[in-house]
Amino acid sequence: MKLPLISNERFVQIAAPIAVGLLFLVAWEVTVVAMEMPRYLLPGPSAIFQSLVNDWNTLFRGLLMTLKVTLMAFGIALVLGVAASLLFVQSKWIEVSLFPYAVLMQVTPIVAIAPLIIIWVDDTTWALTICAVIIAIFPIISNTTLGLRSVDPNLLSMFRMYRSSRWQELTRLRIPSALPYFFGGLRISSGLALIGAVVAEFVAGTGGARAGLAYLILQSGYNLQIPRMFAALALITLTGIALFALMVWLSDLALRNWHESALRVEH
Repeated sequence: MKLPLISNERFVQIAAPIAVGLLFLVAWEVTVVAMEMPRYLLPGPSAIFQSLVNDWNTLFRGLLMTLKVTLMAFGIALVLGVAASLLFVQSKWIEVSLFPYAVLMQVTPIVAIAPLIIIWVDDTTWALTICAVIIAIFPIISNTTLGLRSVDPNLLSMFRMYRSSRWQELTRLRIPSALPYFFGGLRISSGLALIGAVVAEFVAGTGGARAGLAYLILQSGYNLQIPRMFAALALITLTGIALFALMVWLSDLALRNWHESALRVEH
């Protein structure tokens, strides 16, 4: 019985980025050691890993706080974004009237309005979440609305020829057609929710039990604990990668059996 083997193309897709990353880390470590760079200027990967191990409890608590805000914001942005898109597709006039306000939220610098939100909302966690939602919601609205409107005109004519209801047209034609666009929006929005949470934490500067990774970065910088600062930054980066990978997996799970963007071509 033959065991399934990983294709050469798939192996390269996995191995090549890992090899580049390892080479970068080795070059970084060698450069830091050769130039005798002080840790408070630029620590090497080994010093960052050591700080990650030594300060794990503090960093892990910060990670949980940042992840909590990120997931809450992403969930709210998902629900509100899909609801807005479904509303827009019902009438062109509704979309024309309301879509510019979605654009307005996207182009407004969150750093400028975050202090106001933090003042207006008593609960710090919810204030941070609202800031992250403002950043994360637009890709979901934009992509899902585009997908709901990007249906095959021939199929749409056929549905209307058979006098399908608006509900049947929505559930059996528009939503399936919009799924690739929707998952594309999720990939962008998940990363933006994390960015929004981190930026809001920087502005809020919340310490104590509610300190996220952004606050730990600020605190570490003030105290010249640069390895711990890099360790916190590494955790944020890994969290973003994990969220993106999760969205890719969900997209592949939903689309791989029927949509051409996810079908695997056998060579």
